[in-house]
Amino acid sequence: MTGFLARQEQFAVVGSTNDVVRDWLAAGTPEVCLAVADEQTSGRGREGRTWIAPAGGALLLSLGFRPTWLAPDRVWRLAAAASLAMAEAAEHVAGLPERTIRLKWPNDLALDTTDGVRKLAGVLGETDGLGGPDPRAIIGLGLNTDWAADDFPPDLAESMISLRELSSRRTIDHETLLDAFLRRLEASLAALRSGRFELVAWADRQLTSGRHVELIAPGGAVTTVQARGVDPDTGALVVEDGSVPSGERHVVVGEIRHVRVSAGTGAGV
Repeated sequence: MTGFLARQEQFAVVGSTNDVVRDWLAAGTPEVCLAVADEQTSGRGREGRTWIAPAGGALLLSLGFRPTWLAPDRVWRLAAAASLAMAEAAEHVAGLPERTIRLKWPNDLALDTTDGVRKLAGVLGETDGLGGPDPRAIIGLGLNTDWAADDFPPDLAESMISLRELSSRRTIDHETLLDAFLRRLEASLAALRSGRFELVAWADRQLTSGRHVELIAPGGAVTTVQARGVDPDTGALVVEDGSVPSGERHVVVGEIRHVRVSAGTGAGV
């Protein structure tokens, strides 16, 4: 077990690693706790979407935190740090050039290819009790690893990618990838605890910056806007908006249902 982890367990099959970690935190398990699974039967993404992957085809994990040491409006940085750590680890293990793997706001891992934007990993952050005496945060991450393109679901094949396909179809070892991720995450969390965050690295990997994106509201309404970048204090997506004096507005997670790169600037993800 890596030194900064209070609890780590590996499962062959679970319903959802996020639910496993949520139960641990509710039972009093200290941070940081980690659940890893070879397969999930009830995996989920944002907005209640189902996260599917064949057994052994993805690295599936969830991390549990008790972020009393972070201001409530800084807890978003836990997911950002985890995404950065996984992007760097995946590039290292797959032998990819630095910054090949990008972030699709806020924290999903994706590739900007000639065929459009392809999703490599989904990140789901869930919180409870922020600002109270017992805040809890769960970061779930599912990264497509040893998954052959011929086996991608037909309805997702044009919008997803795996490390196997990015590394000339060589086998991706989950233990090696997980170790590389945890080493990087441990360093990132130590920096966060001392008040430092890798803002430049996080912002530089954002593939939405400088592009037209579609903001999909909870009710389904779609607005196409120009994304300018990300806000370092709130983690919000900064977009152009001529209706306000500043000419821009900040979009925060929860305000919209989904963000996708608009047609003409990459395939929707």
